[in-house]
Amino acid sequence: QVQVVESGGGSVEPGGSLTLHCVVSELPAGQWSMGWFRQVPGKSREGVAVLARYVRIRYSPSVKDRFTLAQDSDNKALTLHMPGLKPEDTASYYCAVAQYTGPYSFASFDSRVYQYWGQGTQVTVSS
Repeated sequence: QVQVVESGGGSVEPGGSLTLHCVVSELPAGQWSMGWFRQVPGKSREGVAVLARYVRIRYSPSVKDRFTLAQDSDNKALTLHMPGLKPEDTASYYCAVAQYTGPYSFASFDSRVYQYWGQGTQVTVSS
């Protein structure tokens, strides 16, 4: 069973920066993808930045050119650098891992694809 643990949320003023960390206990066998999602009350969970095995990183248009996703060399840790934060970035942020049964992996923003989730970490951007 893959376990996912996030850390690094907090409260900042607009324009501030935060870095989120995600550590997974193990990578699923075969093809996989990992990434960050966020959710605000009353709305569905949306993809922020996702990477997949052998697939380039995919960013949501709302964070592209602002956030940067990085993965450790052992592929079991993700870091999301979030400079230039805006009030609309306020949300609970979740790290997730998907395991694919076929020969391909996808940098999917469909939260239903992901089987393993962390507990979430809150990011609040407010003046």
